[in-house]
Amino acid sequence: MKALSIKEPYASMLRNGKKTIETRTWETKYRGPILLCASKKPVSDISGKAFAVADLVDIHRMAKVDVDAACCTIYPNAYAWMLDSIKPIRPFPVKGRLGLFEVDFKEEG
Repeated sequence: MKALSIKEPYASMLRNGKKTIETRTWETKYRGPILLCASKKPVSDISGKAFAVADLVDIHRMAKVDVDAACCTIYPNAYAWMLDSIKPIRPFPVKGRLGLFEVDFKEEG
């Protein structure tokens, strides 16, 4: 499954439903299921672990309308990654990487 590393506090915000848009300075043509992973630093209870599965449904240049759901202000070259159906999973260790990367994971159910 495609995976994405996210730093805290944004990883926890995605996990608890406060945040539904992730931001990046790059985009991808990929759309579909994505495994959300928390970076090792800063340290939290989910650091270095996969913590949720979501559907990446769209990516566009970040606009004012995205600010609340992204939990951040607009910054230069920001893209809004629209995540839908964010489902927390039992966290498990994942070695994060830059960009999208592959993790051997199959959703239960």
